[in-house]
Amino acid sequence: MAFIRVFTSSVLIGALAACAAPLNRSPGFSAAGPVEVAPIPAASAGDEAGLQRFVQSFRARALSSGVSAATYDRAMQFARYNPEVIRLDRRQAEFSRPVWLYLDSAVSEVRITTGRQKASQLSSALSAIEARYGVPREIVLAVWGMESNFGANRGKMQIIPSLTTLAYDGRRGEMFQNQLIAALKILQAGDTDPQHMLGSWAGAMGHTQFMPTSYLDYAVDFTGDGRRDIWSEDPTDSLASTANYLRRNGWVPGQAWGAEVQLPSNFNMGLIGKGTRRSSGDWSSQGVRRIGGGSLPNGNGSIIMPAGARGPAFLILDNFRSILRYNNSDNYALGVAFLGERIAGRSGIQGAWPRTDRPLSTNEREEIQRRLAQKGFYQGEIDGLFGSATMESVSAYQRSIGVTPDGYPTSVLLDQLRR
Repeated sequence: MAFIRVFTSSVLIGALAACAAPLNRSPGFSAAGPVEVAPIPAASAGDEAGLQRFVQSFRARALSSGVSAATYDRAMQFARYNPEVIRLDRRQAEFSRPVWLYLDSAVSEVRITTGRQKASQLSSALSAIEARYGVPREIVLAVWGMESNFGANRGKMQIIPSLTTLAYDGRRGEMFQNQLIAALKILQAGDTDPQHMLGSWAGAMGHTQFMPTSYLDYAVDFTGDGRRDIWSEDPTDSLASTANYLRRNGWVPGQAWGAEVQLPSNFNMGLIGKGTRRSSGDWSSQGVRRIGGGSLPNGNGSIIMPAGARGPAFLILDNFRSILRYNNSDNYALGVAFLGERIAGRSGIQGAWPRTDRPLSTNEREEIQRRLAQKGFYQGEIDGLFGSATMESVSAYQRSIGVTPDGYPTSVLLDQLRR
């Protein structure tokens, strides 16, 4: 997520600080000094008045959900309508980056070098986290790198105004209302205060960008100071919380996430996709080989080809799916997996990407979904986002016209659908 890194005016900070008495705090809580906060742009009188009416009406629901009246009233004095949050929520890129460009950025040399430096600096903490949760340090570091560039981009937007704005006027009001209640419960527990509860425009917080509900479910006080502190310069609680999240969402200690593989020339491309799961032995018997030699990692897994038949192939196991629980994007999970590989000193992706393919515009991606739906192959939302449902629909259509069913949407596929 993109963060706004500018200072708000001292007048606004002073006014907000004056109207917010300290919330309940854990023993030993001491708020840090002045913080860098993104300013809230001026809103129209109607938008601000509507949000304040929402604040009053939402109070009953928050209290019925376990938020105290004192917590609600004090925290919601920070609530302001933030038009920048709405702009960011509704923006839509004209083009979606191909997987190879995404991974070029995710697994950059600068990020690899920084990850290795952090591994050395935080060796003791990472050893303890790995011992407790069974998640390798390179994976935890990779999530940190992907989410906030190792803490450099944690976000400077105030969470209470952002979530209140989205709960009131966003496309996903119910979801953000639940996030707002969770944020209020975090404040009530004393882990931070409204001034220091900062993050991205959509409410993700801290070094590894936990949404409030995920924080309540998975954040841990690994340092033992009485607070689950994911906001401070010390990333220990954030890294431990991430390991806890992955472990509780299916991470199998001692198992690999998967591996890059080479497929035989006669491989049945209909088996590509997360919907088909077989043992490593079964895949090996079909001629699937690990790139670089050696046996396939043990476990039941699927084979994915995020750039189609002309790009690399990957065997993904349960631990890859655990990463997907953190962010349900194959590209993201591959970024975490291979950033982790490189931080640990192992090889990156060896296969060549089809870099000459023309990227599809959002309109073209939506047209593909719409034409697939018209032909009876797709039943999902027409949103231009190509997840598993779209790719499976593409595969089914490709099989129906007798071409390689790799599930990869291209301009060639669009031309086929138009004919």
